[in-house]
Amino acid sequence: MATQQRLLSHFADRNGSERQNSGWAELWDTDQSDLWDRGTPSAALIDWVESHPDQLQSLSGLHRPRALVPGCGKGYDVAMLALHGFDVVGLELSPRGAQVATSYAEAELAEPHDYNFGEQNDTPDGGIGSVNIITADFFDKSWSQNEAESSGQKFDLIYDYTFLCALHPDMRQSWAQRMLELLSPSGILICLEFPLFKELHELGPPWPLQGVYWNLLAQGGDGKVDGHNGDISDDAPVSAIGPFVRTSRFKPERSYPNGKGTDMVSIWRRK
Repeated sequence: MATQQRLLSHFADRNGSERQNSGWAELWDTDQSDLWDRGTPSAALIDWVESHPDQLQSLSGLHRPRALVPGCGKGYDVAMLALHGFDVVGLELSPRGAQVATSYAEAELAEPHDYNFGEQNDTPDGGIGSVNIITADFFDKSWSQNEAESSGQKFDLIYDYTFLCALHPDMRQSWAQRMLELLSPSGILICLEFPLFKELHELGPPWPLQGVYWNLLAQGGDGKVDGHNGDISDDAPVSAIGPFVRTSRFKPERSYPNGKGTDMVSIWRRK
């Protein structure tokens, strides 16, 4: 509760994108990353990656699969995905945050912790991928244009955990558009939906996301849901008029305790 109040107070009246960005950078610069830091990579993501090797192999064809983690924090998921064979780009707004993530990833790839693996407990046959931590605004197209020029590829996998919930609701529609631009035609967007335990009227960050992913990606909405404009149930139609198709949605066997047992994983593909 104290952590939540600190975040709410810090971001009060920071509604514009520039003020949002400066707010997160200030927290990095004042060593307050404890407000969101979880200390380990996402167990839900690890389990999904390790249980879908054939699907992941089909994403990239002849090249090593490429992954993007926007708002990568200290780089836990970036390093884990590289250890599972991806070339990974992590984005952070703060130069301080990017420096921390780069140092963490370098150390982890040299001597990985066991928490990077589930039952697989080993690096895949293709070996370890690369890590590139970029200091950039997710919504600024210049970094992605540089990436496309250097790699010739869009991203085969994009992971969203505490990125969308950190954004003011006014920025949600732009988030969906950028995901569409960055994902390869055959790629997958994996969302660990959090926080689902908060009521839609509650303030953030983290902003409540009940129905938000479905509204943005399947319905093509603005993400400002009220509980009546998005069917997110497991038996909902697999697609609607939006730019994405949801191929699955499930409760992960493992996730972070702060999700209070309500986290869901949804898997999306471009139409």
